[in-house]
Amino acid sequence: MPAALSLGPWAISVDQLWLILAFIAALIAGHLASRGRAPKPTDTLFTLALVGLVAARVVFVLRYWPEYADHPLGVIDIRDGGFDTVGGLVGMAFYASLKVARQPQLRRPLGAAMLAGALVWAATGGALSLMQSTPSSRPDVKLATLDGQTTTLDAIAAANAHQPMVVNLWASWCPPCRAEMPMLAAAQAHNPNVTFIFANQGESARATREFLSSESLHLNNVLLDSGRRLARSVGSQAYPTTLFYNAAGQLIDRHMGMLSRATLAHALENVEAASARHSMKTEETE
Repeated sequence: MPAALSLGPWAISVDQLWLILAFIAALIAGHLASRGRAPKPTDTLFTLALVGLVAARVVFVLRYWPEYADHPLGVIDIRDGGFDTVGGLVGMAFYASLKVARQPQLRRPLGAAMLAGALVWAATGGALSLMQSTPSSRPDVKLATLDGQTTTLDAIAAANAHQPMVVNLWASWCPPCRAEMPMLAAAQAHNPNVTFIFANQGESARATREFLSSESLHLNNVLLDSGRRLARSVGSQAYPTTLFYNAAGQLIDRHMGMLSRATLAHALENVEAASARHSMKTEETE
């Protein structure tokens, strides 16, 4: 299954699609459960969704405040996808309990709506987990260096002591790709224990060099995916897409769209923790 679905010039991630389906299920269940009763939970459900989003964002920002402190406007730029799931769920539960306490007649329709939404979310997420029961590995795709040599992600991993790896799929014509590139360049410089790969999509070596030079970007491991084979192999239909692999080459996290310093820090924490767990298991079996 692709990681994102294209809708004309827009793209929506599969995770976002599951949330939308869960919300639709909640609306339908709430409407059915409130037949012949008043009030209907529709307005409450929309408010509940908003409360959940705000709570999830606030908790995420608090967790990674040092990353936002220098750029406070980034707090309201939710394009980075920085949300804390547990924080959002707690916020929704708190608001729902207050609403039911004030309007007891909402208990049944609101409860049915929340249960239906939770079941759909769990079912779709569970189905996706079953389809991906075996963790995705680094694709065995041949890529070109700017010097015309051929390499693969596994070859680069072997040359870097099998460190955790971040693979960024980008293009110079992509505005969010250009916007996040300086931040990724700084991250590469400040995280020598992580291998960063920058796989340009469909552009020539000359065009790629000219872009990097014009932006004064100094990057290691810039590769060319001229036929977009890497993008197809990982199900990417929108740029930028960033993939996070642990030291064993297993896909731990992925991010569609522009990263912020906070969302990058969060993903790096996840991939480094996964790499540490893999190392512990390897030591236990030896």
